[in-house]
Amino acid sequence: MLEVITAPGSIAFVSAIVLMLLIGIVQALGLGGDWAELSPELDADASFDALDWLGIGRVPLLVSLILYLACFGLVGLLGQQLAHDWSGAALSGWIAVPAAALAALPLAALATRGVARILPGDHSTAVPIESLVGATAEIVIGRARAGSPARARAQDAHGQVHYVMVEPDGTGQQFEEGERVLLIRREGDGFRAISWGDHRLPRLEG
Repeated sequence: MLEVITAPGSIAFVSAIVLMLLIGIVQALGLGGDWAELSPELDADASFDALDWLGIGRVPLLVSLILYLACFGLVGLLGQQLAHDWSGAALSGWIAVPAAALAALPLAALATRGVARILPGDHSTAVPIESLVGATAEIVIGRARAGSPARARAQDAHGQVHYVMVEPDGTGQQFEEGERVLLIRREGDGFRAISWGDHRLPRLEG
C-alpha cells in the first residue's frame, strides 16, 4: 500500500485526503468560522438539476466539499491499489485522477444525503430590518430630536439585538438616554418613534 500511496499518480488523492483532514482540524479548533453559514442558495423553481442531485444545499457547502474530497481520495487510492495488484504498477495520474473524480460524484452525493439526515436542519433567524416596526427600543447613546437621531437598541422576534438610529416622529419631542420608545415606521436609514405609552389610547369615561 505504501508503494501505491507514494506513486506519482497518487499525489492528487493523498493531497485530497490531507486537505480534508486539515479542514476538519481547522473547524474542530473553531478557527474556520461558522461552517453552518456556508450554504448555497438553490433555485427553488428548479425541480431537478446537477446541484440538487449532488446534494448541494442539503448540508453546508463546506461539508459537501469535505465529503467529496474524502470520496475522491479514497476512490483514487483504492483504484490505484487495484491497478497495482492487477498490473504491478499504479496508473498514471492523467488516467487515474479524471476517473476517480467522476466515480467520486455519486458516492459523495450518497454520503451528503446520509449526512443531511444526521445534521440538524439549517434555519436562519435573520430578519429584515423593517420587521422591527412595532418593536420597543431603548435610547442608548445621545439625545434624539427631529432631524438629529440617536442610537437605540431593539430586539426582534427571535431575541436578537439590533442597534438602529431613531428620531422622534413629532417635531416637538425628544428622547433621552435610557428612555423607551416605540418604533412606528422605517424612514431612510433609521426609524421614526414615539415615546413608549403614547400609542395607548386614552380610556373613555362612561
